[in-house]
Amino acid sequence: MSATWKRDFASGLIVLTPLLVTLAVLAWIYNFVKEVPIDLKPAPLRVAVTLVVFVLLVFAVGYLMRTAVGVILERALDDVMNKLPGLRVIYNASKTAAETALSTTESLQAPVSVETWPGMRMTAFKTGETTPDGRDVLFLPTAPNVTTGFVIEIEPDQYDVRDETVEEALTRVLSAGFGDSNGHTAPGEMFVDDVVSPDDPDIDDPGTDDETTDETAIEYGSVDDETADPDG
Repeated sequence: MSATWKRDFASGLIVLTPLLVTLAVLAWIYNFVKEVPIDLKPAPLRVAVTLVVFVLLVFAVGYLMRTAVGVILERALDDVMNKLPGLRVIYNASKTAAETALSTTESLQAPVSVETWPGMRMTAFKTGETTPDGRDVLFLPTAPNVTTGFVIEIEPDQYDVRDETVEEALTRVLSAGFGDSNGHTAPGEMFVDDVVSPDDPDIDDPGTDDETTDETAIEYGSVDDETADPDG
C-alpha cells in the first residue's frame, strides 16, 4: 500500500510541478509588466498594450540588425558598453546567454551518433563547418547543460546521422536521457518496476488459497473429531 501511495504522489508531482512553475513565471511577468508607467486602465489592458509594443520593438530591432546600419549600431553599442567598468561584465554575460539560448537550435544541424568508445555511442550535432583537411566539425554537448561540450573534428564515415530532429535530440540531452521523443517523461514510466504482473508465478491464486484453507479446516476438523473424548 505504501508503494502505491508513493507512486501516485510522485506521478502527481511530475505532472503538476511544471504547470505550477509555468504559472508562477507568468504571474511574475504579469506583475512586472503591470508596473510599467503607462496611463491605461484597467491593468490587463496596460499589460496587453505593453506586450504588443515590446513584440513590435523586438521585430523592428531584429529587422534593423539585418542591415548594414544595424551592424554598425550593434558594434558601436558593444564598444560603449565594454568601456563601462562593472556593467560590461553583466552586458557581455547576458548577451552571451541570450545568443546561446536563442541560437543553439538554429545553428545546430542534423543530430549524429559518434562511437567514442567501442560499443558506446554519444549524441552530437553537425555544425555545417569543415576543417581544411576535409573533416566535419561536430558539437558534442554535455547533459543536461547543452551550453557546454566538446568540438570534434571527425571523418564523415566515422559517425551516423540519426533519424530524428534537432529538437528531439536536444530534449534527450537536456532531460539527461529521461525525455521521450515527444519531449516529456511519462509519469508512470518511473515506477514500472512497482507494477506486478498477473502472470507472476510468485503470486498465489486467490481461488487456490480458499480451497487450501477449506481443505486445511476439514483436516483439522476431522482430527478434532477423532481425538475428541467419545464420552464428552
